[in-house]
Amino acid sequence: MSRRYDSRTTIFSPEGRLYQVEYAMEAISHAGTVIGIQSNEGIVLAAERKVTSKLLEQDSSTEKLYTIHNNMVAGVAGITSDANYLVEYARTQAQQYYFSYGEEIPAEPMVQRLCDLKQSYTQYGGLRPFGVSFLYAGYDEHHGFQLYHSDPSGNYAGWKANCIGANHSKAQSILKQEYKEEGLSLHEATALVVKIMTKLMDTATLTSDKLEFATLTRGGEGIVHHIYTPEEINQLLKEQGVLAETDPDQMED
Repeated sequence: MSRRYDSRTTIFSPEGRLYQVEYAMEAISHAGTVIGIQSNEGIVLAAERKVTSKLLEQDSSTEKLYTIHNNMVAGVAGITSDANYLVEYARTQAQQYYFSYGEEIPAEPMVQRLCDLKQSYTQYGGLRPFGVSFLYAGYDEHHGFQLYHSDPSGNYAGWKANCIGANHSKAQSILKQEYKEEGLSLHEATALVVKIMTKLMDTATLTSDKLEFATLTRGGEGIVHHIYTPEEINQLLKEQGVLAETDPDQMED
């Protein structure tokens, strides 16, 4: 019976469901995992990089982590083409705000603008929902460091720690058990992220070709966002004791 209602985003089923939005959620549940943890010193983001073929030429660019503006980094899970469009839209909104007011856009208004666009694609005929979820690591002077999650419906919420993509339920269970109410240091948050990614990816060892990593912290001259290079990721994994030592190309001296 659902076939009578799932071909349009603007038609509710008798149970009050929008099937196209649910299909978008299902697409995200099969995407690479993205984890975000807010610490007392900043925010850590990590994403699973899925290697589709050994013949594909790999470069140092990221596929799942993006810089929105100087005070915000986002991780995406879902359809990459949809994510690219939304990231460019968010960057444009951030630059327009900076041009108008001479300062970086606060974290929640930035998320809200992006979610308004995502929600509009669920209420007009001829459009489909964006098949992508975001984890936003942001900072502003009003509320400090903030971690937000948004889904294809346009809903968003603030979190201390969250996971999207494949195995998100398992990751959230681990986070509930190991996240401290008083918060974590940046080092503890980094260690927890690596530990969870190791468990979710069913491997005892990780390398930079399987993982992307970013931090948003306070530096000497203000807020610093840093997306790690492959060499930095390998060094981080080596410090955590999970780097694949059987692969000499991934080892650091």
